[in-house]
Amino acid sequence: MAKNIQAIRGMHDILPDQSGRWLFLEAHIMEVLARYGYQEIRTPIAEMTELFRRSIGDVTDIVEKEMYTFEDRNGDSLTLRPEGTAGCVRAGIQNGLFHNQIQRLWYRGPMFRHERPQKGRYRQFYQMGVEAFGLEGPDIDLEMVAITRRFWQALGLEGLQLQINTLGTAEERVLYRERLVAYLSDHRKMLDEESERRLQTNPLRILDSKNPQMRELIEQAPTLMEYLNRASKSHFELLCAGLESLGIEYIVNPRLVRGLDYYTRTVFEWVTDQLGAQGTVCAGGRYDGLVEQLGGRATPAVGFAIGLERLVLLLEQQPELPAVSAPDAYLVMVGEAPQAAGITLAEGLRDRLPALRLLCHCGGGSFKSQFKKADRSGARYALILGEEELSRGVIGVKSLRDDSAQQEVAIAALAEHLRTRL
Repeated sequence: MAKNIQAIRGMHDILPDQSGRWLFLEAHIMEVLARYGYQEIRTPIAEMTELFRRSIGDVTDIVEKEMYTFEDRNGDSLTLRPEGTAGCVRAGIQNGLFHNQIQRLWYRGPMFRHERPQKGRYRQFYQMGVEAFGLEGPDIDLEMVAITRRFWQALGLEGLQLQINTLGTAEERVLYRERLVAYLSDHRKMLDEESERRLQTNPLRILDSKNPQMRELIEQAPTLMEYLNRASKSHFELLCAGLESLGIEYIVNPRLVRGLDYYTRTVFEWVTDQLGAQGTVCAGGRYDGLVEQLGGRATPAVGFAIGLERLVLLLEQQPELPAVSAPDAYLVMVGEAPQAAGITLAEGLRDRLPALRLLCHCGGGSFKSQFKKADRSGARYALILGEEELSRGVIGVKSLRDDSAQQEVAIAALAEHLRTRL
């Protein structure tokens, strides 16, 4: 017998009993974004590989080790998107969205990285990302953080901590990089294998090492703040003042550097201690040089991305889980005539009550078997239509979530009865 084909390692199905959490999550996030005036953009899952090499950086872990890259039949090198910002910028340049315009955009969908699968970290994972183009002041950075704070409020999530830092400009980082490399080279014997490899390629990422044996070395390293000019410091100070005026608590983490080369000035993360090693739930920052780097006009930009799997895990750990969408009513139909009449009745109810979630039983069966399925569906009410009810022009309405007595309601009055109950 042939072996059953399994899902690819690190790529998971989201089953019907799980998807309700996802719908709850996405609906609340989209509602918040609409309130701030952001519009959705949808970009392809696959892009030219060069897009990510030029944006993320050749010496990052993502490009070096994690991308799903392949040649298509024309010999072009394509890559499944490992993140959403580069594709969003490419689409904006290609379609002229940044010419003397301000754009506030958001996107959602699957991303792909060939990492070691573990809880909260998968090879196909889902993100919602938010990007703003054409605004250079710290006020838009502040808006980004305020949006994320409002997400947590809308979702009822607690215990998230905001960490912020500034990476300065590219020119400032060149000076800092030289000083950091000199410091780390003087203590080369203390570097682990991964840090040794990064020393000449991406030394700032060493600051983000999770190796406890390097903690003291990293804590004593020079900080980028020492190499910032007045403009960069002012930008960061105004952001901090704005956060304080909004009552958003934060921690300045001078070792927060992010894993992508395109970030400048503001970077931030929301972290939690409820998910073990995968504690970062949302991360982002400013990337003022990326549009020009990819061939467009110089355009300031800032954005963030949220890992939806991690938010779902957080939701499931809350004391009160959000309700999973279930039918409002389940229509039980016993007998040939009730089955024929029931479909017509159901369509009429959907016409009159657009928000009604009504599940109709299909496939026949006894009253007992249908009623069991009605209960398992999670519906609040069972609507019971048999030969006898149909002959009298009534329908039974039975609450499935409490012990209240079953009622009989005239079929003609059923829509209004459900409207008052729901």
